[in-house]
Amino acid sequence: MDYTGSVAFSVELVSDDEARGRLEIGPEMLNPFGTVHAGALIWFADVVATTLVVGGRKTSDGMKGFPLAVNLVTQLMSNRKDGVLTATAEYVQRGRRVSTVRTVVAGEDGRALIELTSTHIAAE
Repeated sequence: MDYTGSVAFSVELVSDDEARGRLEIGPEMLNPFGTVHAGALIWFADVVATTLVVGGRKTSDGMKGFPLAVNLVTQLMSNRKDGVLTATAEYVQRGRRVSTVRTVVAGEDGRALIELTSTHIAAE
């Protein structure tokens, strides 16, 4: 199997308490069953969660305070073969050094595919 290619999606900080992402399903992210690979779903959710914790700060390589994910707990509930997915991230607990975020990735019908809870610690 060839796993070359790239997965592109958009992410935006909607408010201080919410970030959203949009991903169009393409052939480069499908598993051998023709549905989105679980790793692609988790990666998408993690990037949206990290965007929320970063807030409006500009990121740079090795930046102090970058929110490193130290724990990811994911429930896989459904999947899709095509269409557009939306991820919404909201705080469960917001702290100066440690924050926990709940991110839901859903299909166009609003049905949840995954729910990811992630804990982020500010890098030193």
